[in-house]
Amino acid sequence: MTKLGMNLFAWTAATHEYLSDTLSYLRQTGFDFVELPIGDTDAGPAVLSKWERIGQQASTLGLGVQTCAILPPDRSLISPDNEQRQAGISYLRAMVDCSAAAGSTILMGPLYAGFCVFTGKPATDEEWNWSVKAMREVAEYAETKGVVLAIEYLNRFETYLLTCADELVRYVEAVNHPYCRAAFDTFHANIEEKRIGEAIRKVAPYLVHVQISENDRSTPGQGHINFEEVFAALQDAGYEGPIAIEAFGINPPDLAAATHIFRPMFDSPEQLAADGLQFLKGRMIELLNN
Repeated sequence: MTKLGMNLFAWTAATHEYLSDTLSYLRQTGFDFVELPIGDTDAGPAVLSKWERIGQQASTLGLGVQTCAILPPDRSLISPDNEQRQAGISYLRAMVDCSAAAGSTILMGPLYAGFCVFTGKPATDEEWNWSVKAMREVAEYAETKGVVLAIEYLNRFETYLLTCADELVRYVEAVNHPYCRAAFDTFHANIEEKRIGEAIRKVAPYLVHVQISENDRSTPGQGHINFEEVFAALQDAGYEGPIAIEAFGINPPDLAAATHIFRPMFDSPEQLAADGLQFLKGRMIELLNN
């Protein structure tokens, strides 16, 4: 049965242990799980202990946990510098460790290349091969921890390696490992795909995670993304995996700058979460009744 979750980016760029009130609110509102951003730079005993405590906080409330991360620019898997690529592999292994410590079985995000790093040219075969080889190594490690890597393509303004469903499918098939699978984000698809429903059906054989995000990163259902098409495609594909709301506001400032949010997108994260969940449940009920 599909679980509904909330990404914590609306509150924080780096999950910490002072979010117990937020976790309580999300559980009381009716969410099944939370999506925790991971930004720790290592996975030493102190860091892993922190993630264990955060995971326990969520578990005590009855919330499941998933994790998300991005790859820093200086640890890109497509860098021409081999030391940076190796640092990227080490970083992703640490993110897997943190995820496992928190109780997450899915780590999602654009893990294949440094975030917002560009050459001004299309990706080369060499860059592609560097990333595929490195991701296979990370997936092999992730399997030992029981954490599936859910690869998310981004829009052309945030990356240049994977920007559409076709490229994502090709990448997952090239990595060719059961712990490397696909995630789908409606915000990026709205920019890059001609038809979102067709894109979902294309990635469906590998799809393990969905992020529902409005065209302006605000409350789902209050923008112009055709969510009827989105949910119809998910139903056609027989998708029963997790679905999380992702949105960004003007706080925290560093995250707002990274996501280019320059005006308030919603009254409060709490209001967004409540309205977004109501919208998602309404869409799912409509499909069941049709």
